[in-house]
Amino acid sequence: MQSTEIERRKVINMDLFELEQIVEPLLTWFGSHARILPWREEPTAYRVWVSEIMLQQTRVEAVKPYYERFMNALPTVEALAAAPEETLLKLWEGLGYYNRVRNMGKAAGQIMEQYHGVIPDDYEQLCSLAGIGSYTAGAVASIAYGKPVPAVDGNVLRVISRVRMDDRDIMQAKVRKSVEQDLTAIMPKGRCGAFNQALMELGAMVCIPNGEPKCSECPWNDFCRAYQNRCMTEYPKKSPKKAHTIEYKTILVLQDAQKAALQKRPDKGLLAGMYEFPWIEGTQNEDSVLKYLGTLGLHALRIQRLEDSKHIFTHKEWHMTGYAVRVDELERTSQDNGLIFVDREEAEARYAIPSAYAAYTKYLQIRQGSEKVKGDLT
Repeated sequence: MQSTEIERRKVINMDLFELEQIVEPLLTWFGSHARILPWREEPTAYRVWVSEIMLQQTRVEAVKPYYERFMNALPTVEALAAAPEETLLKLWEGLGYYNRVRNMGKAAGQIMEQYHGVIPDDYEQLCSLAGIGSYTAGAVASIAYGKPVPAVDGNVLRVISRVRMDDRDIMQAKVRKSVEQDLTAIMPKGRCGAFNQALMELGAMVCIPNGEPKCSECPWNDFCRAYQNRCMTEYPKKSPKKAHTIEYKTILVLQDAQKAALQKRPDKGLLAGMYEFPWIEGTQNEDSVLKYLGTLGLHALRIQRLEDSKHIFTHKEWHMTGYAVRVDELERTSQDNGLIFVDREEAEARYAIPSAYAAYTKYLQIRQGSEKVKGDLT
């Protein structure tokens, strides 16, 4: 970029941008472009809460069938509070970030004990509930109760950063807090929920995070500074992410004529309390796998190399090698190795297996994740 252009942009002071001008064009646009979504049809506090937790780190289209199944199974705070953790994990299977649903169960218990089963309308009280931060509290308070509080997520930070060419790092908590304060000051009376939803919608549908934003469709293109300076993709500013740690695993799909072997993950940490295939640390060859099976007292009748798979979590990656092994009898292995033996129907109905293992669950011929959810709804 030429120095004269840099100097011209320096003259533009973010503080001089009149943020109030975004409100009316945004609400007008939202009135004719809002998507029809199941949780918007009857925006009670419970429905808004469930949808917002599901939508964290997850696409709208992926959430829809999960939301419908979850609401059918647990239609009230009371039902959610009473549900066993294994039921919650199974309903969430495939959505990922499983602590979200664990915290929902804890928060439902808090609501039953502290608020007589009624989700509070107070922002601070909402923030005191397990798993509810400033964004979710703002969404519930504004959409369900009409409270004038912002709901600032990544979509909102991005659109506000672009419209006023904000050079601050949106990953910093103080920047988020500043944006929340700025939006609180311009919150339209009586339309707080619509305003927050409109900001999210604009970020999801027009001012998109990856690739060129659809500026020709934006209600703000007359005054958006990033658009006027043709530097939309330079915003928002973010500090670089930490490099992922990589773990190598060899996954074993162990089956005899009747059942397959699973094991439960530890009660704390990544994917806590869920079920997985037995695995060996590192990338192992066939001889190493057979040797390991011998330590379990299992005799392999047939072994087949499966495809490699990779799953990316927030801060780490799993690089997996797989083997399908047919053994003569699973039950002959010792009972103190943590393995459980389940048939296909039992695995599909009862045991929550993370989507990280999707490349290997298909060898058990079980439906998982969105495939199972859609099947349950038909």
